[in-house]
Amino acid sequence: MNNTMKVAVLLIFGCLLWESSGFPEQEKNPAFWKEWAQRTLKNALTLQDLNKNVAKNLILFLGDGMGVPTVTATRILKGQLNGQSGEETQLEMDKFPYVALSKTYNTNAQVPDSAGTATAFMCGVKANEGTVGVSAASVRSQCNTTRGNEVTSILKWAKDAGKSVGIVTTTRVNHATPSAAYAHCVDRDWYSDGDMPPEAVQSGCKDIARQLFENIPDINVIMGGGRKSMYPKNTPDMEYPAEKKHNGTRIDGRNLVEEWTDRVKDKKGEYVWNKKKLLSLNPNNVDYLLGLFEPADMSYELERNKETDPSLTEMVDIAIKILKKNEQGFFLLVEGGRIDHGHHEGKAKQALYEAVEMDRAITRAGLLTSLYDTMTVVTADHSHVFSFGGYTQRGNSIFGLAPMVSDVDQKPFTAIVYGNGPGFKVANGVRENISTVDYMHSNYQAQSAVPLRSETHGGEDVAIFSKGPMAHLLHGVQEQHYIPHVMAYAACIGQNKDHCRTKSGSAPSLKHISPMLAVLLTVTWILC
Repeated sequence: MNNTMKVAVLLIFGCLLWESSGFPEQEKNPAFWKEWAQRTLKNALTLQDLNKNVAKNLILFLGDGMGVPTVTATRILKGQLNGQSGEETQLEMDKFPYVALSKTYNTNAQVPDSAGTATAFMCGVKANEGTVGVSAASVRSQCNTTRGNEVTSILKWAKDAGKSVGIVTTTRVNHATPSAAYAHCVDRDWYSDGDMPPEAVQSGCKDIARQLFENIPDINVIMGGGRKSMYPKNTPDMEYPAEKKHNGTRIDGRNLVEEWTDRVKDKKGEYVWNKKKLLSLNPNNVDYLLGLFEPADMSYELERNKETDPSLTEMVDIAIKILKKNEQGFFLLVEGGRIDHGHHEGKAKQALYEAVEMDRAITRAGLLTSLYDTMTVVTADHSHVFSFGGYTQRGNSIFGLAPMVSDVDQKPFTAIVYGNGPGFKVANGVRENISTVDYMHSNYQAQSAVPLRSETHGGEDVAIFSKGPMAHLLHGVQEQHYIPHVMAYAACIGQNKDHCRTKSGSAPSLKHISPMLAVLLTVTWILC
């Protein structure tokens, strides 16, 4: 047995050999670390053979609020959920060969919001906070600054090139991130016309839900929450008819779901609003899918009703199976949108479980596509003031306590803390003693330094993980708006296509690659 085989055996069985010291026995041996490093080096040397194929398919995974500390904590949680220490675990995104950093500021904000950042990574143009699909010449909430300042997204570039396109999110489908794919709106909160000031409606500005169905009327797959923005005001929700807060909000009387259904009824179109109907579909018989599973945002993964609501992974699975039927390929935007919401509420457990689920969806997407004709990018729009520390021991629960008490107030503290947010609590003039509360609860709000009703975003750079054709172009430290330009370049869509022509004037072909070789190489990629 050679050294590489020995290390592989150690990796497979070593996690079972834990000592009281809290780490695997083989880690005491320097040879373990040296062999691991050499194996990593050998893999790195293969990256000199750049994948310059044309990307038939493009997948953009967006973890809303998934800053680098969130990625690290998610990695540990994933491992601990599998009975491991966690630190040595690999997320699916960790396996991507190229990693860059994205500068997330908005044109008018040092610490950005999800609308201005979505405009950057979807439309390739930096924008003001609170605005989607419009340039920085637009002013938030000022309707008359919309016209003439619209910018289009990579989803539209892909659709114009003949590809199928899709949007999957755990927020409402007219939330900030997905709306940048199709809308041009100076206020991210104009979900329906019932959420708009009357003067904006009178001036001709359109709400985001309406734009979803009108701007690019043939989006192939749309899945997420957001039902109430699609129905006339006071229309009871089909799932929660007795709860008025879930009633329709539209004041123009339009039923956008019904309009969409009528439009696609003869084009293999399907509307679903629960998991059972979604999973009963045969993707081979569906060309257009609208899935709206909640009145507003979808439930947190930890609270999801597994009988009625699909997971992000299940939605991604169906989406890709529908989209990949197009011989011209597809573009798919997938948002793990509630990572952000968990952090805003100071509920780290909710946020991290959302991120673990997104990583499962990334794994599923990899199994359904080929590394050789699919470019996959995983990134975040911005970070949060979330951190974990406190000299915790190896294998310490990511939600657990630091091993010491504060040397100032002599009270325990959790490893996870926030710079600001709703977790700031004072009892009798001093910091709350968390030994009296259930800090492992799903909705526990981690302590914060500054009291705020909602925790804020962070301003630091976020990671960009990439694999597939032209993934090497996402390198170094880049402006966020660079991302869709690289993806468009890889797929030969959008404005920069000169490199896509061979001497004969036709696009390069991948037909010379053996299907069996492609399968073997893809499987090797997944396993390694």
